[in-house]
Amino acid sequence: MKELNSASDPIGQNLIKLISNVCFSVFVFTVLIFTVIAITYQPPDPWESSRALTRVFTEFENATFQNDNSVLKTGEDVAFSPAVSPSAMSIAITDAVIEKSAENYTNLTLSSGCEDVSMVNCSDPMVLIAIEKFNMKAFKSILFLEYQTLVNGSKPDECDVAWRFRNKKEKSWRKYRDFRRFRIGFGENCTYKVLSAKGWHSGINARRPRSRVSSSRNDENATLTLGSEINDTIPVLGSEAAFRRRKYLYYSRGGDYCKGMNQYLWSFLCSLGEAQYLNRTLVMDLSLCLPATYTSSKKDEEGKDFRFYFDLEHLKEVASFAEEGEFLSDWKRWDKTRKRKIPVRKVASYKVTPMQLKKDKSTIIWRQFDAPEPENYWYRVCEGQAAKYIQRPWHALWKSKRIMNIVSEISGKLDWDFDAVHVVRGEKAQNKEMWPHLDADTSPDALVAKLQGIVQPWRNLYIATNEPFYSYFDKLRSHYKVHLLDDYQELWANTSEWYNETRLLNGGRPVEFDGYMRVEVDTEVLYRAKTRVETFDNLTTDCKDGVNTC
Repeated sequence: MKELNSASDPIGQNLIKLISNVCFSVFVFTVLIFTVIAITYQPPDPWESSRALTRVFTEFENATFQNDNSVLKTGEDVAFSPAVSPSAMSIAITDAVIEKSAENYTNLTLSSGCEDVSMVNCSDPMVLIAIEKFNMKAFKSILFLEYQTLVNGSKPDECDVAWRFRNKKEKSWRKYRDFRRFRIGFGENCTYKVLSAKGWHSGINARRPRSRVSSSRNDENATLTLGSEINDTIPVLGSEAAFRRRKYLYYSRGGDYCKGMNQYLWSFLCSLGEAQYLNRTLVMDLSLCLPATYTSSKKDEEGKDFRFYFDLEHLKEVASFAEEGEFLSDWKRWDKTRKRKIPVRKVASYKVTPMQLKKDKSTIIWRQFDAPEPENYWYRVCEGQAAKYIQRPWHALWKSKRIMNIVSEISGKLDWDFDAVHVVRGEKAQNKEMWPHLDADTSPDALVAKLQGIVQPWRNLYIATNEPFYSYFDKLRSHYKVHLLDDYQELWANTSEWYNETRLLNGGRPVEFDGYMRVEVDTEVLYRAKTRVETFDNLTTDCKDGVNTC
């Protein structure tokens, strides 16, 4: 019996050892596999998902690269800038402020027994108070910021006045200007009251004098005041000492050039975000390439000024940048005049992360994008682990004030009391595989049937659309006061302020009001509507990005 037990013990021990060795080997192999995966795995970039792209584009960060060229969000549509100039902020005029002013001027009311009701003293403060009360009731969607001094109108009972305002739906601090003509009468106790008011920009006697100063990108001393409304002159780097004191991040032109404008914004804000992360001045190429999608020639067009589309004045206030042409000129000049060259670090691949460059002491970090597509896209720098560190500064990018002035003019001509529908057609309506119902759901008859349940009859209805045929919406004219962007062509015609100002920016050459500008204006007018009807939320059951993407 003892011999049997002694024989079986080595077998059991060997079996246990064998099982232990196998389990340990499996454990080691598993750990090794997980270690290799952890080292080599790169998580998929969330922006590569079309659904994520669209969600982010529509909710906050305008980031889809698809050809959705009908709406364009920028920073002022999302949130107030965290870096707002104190001088830019104004206290809105409220009913309480008006009543307090009225109390202060009570003793100045007319006491002559209304003997001459045919004439109005426009310099009387109570006239302004009457106009302020009228405006508060007439324009509920407007924040009134300040009024200018009243002046006489064209008749004895008329007064003209200008004011600065902001639409309540715009989340920027920018001010806009209107001036209107009011017919003034008398109410009880000889108090002033507004009998009637004319439309947008009707008070021509209160209009500020225009000043026009030539501007050139190559002239360091050039200024562009244009009525002191817009200051988008290009910042000057200054002396050699000033140049060497700063540190720069320079992106050479990559594969994003002449791609879609949404990709341009996504890449540009990546570069600006990296510059802010590294605490460096971004070297900017202010010359854009507008893709064929937006041009009348249906070809890519180079040489478009950044200031045509975006607000350089605001960008100067919230970010540090240098214009590429001046930067390269100064760099070359200072390198020639000194034996000590300016320190430069060339970065050949986007795979060198911003975190690896954080402690670099070189004056210039030069990212080069010479690899084939898509390795040469700027936005690749912000992928992977870098996405945890680089925040795209969407608040820094606003639409051009010149574009926004057109938006205010259109909204003002509609007395800020209108509804809007966004009708997406174009390529999507033609692609029945991806959007099987869109064409039928946005047909003239379908639009009439759908809108009658949403928009009240005979309201002002602005249509933001990429439908090229003006007459396509004629059936709606039997139910609404229809307005399309082309109804306001005088705002960019060759006698307009926009035309004159953009021509100055363009070296005296006329600038086309292109498709991208049209999208910008349509977007902002759409956002100012009291009732807003969207194609993919209200008009059709199709998904915005095509079949099975909702």
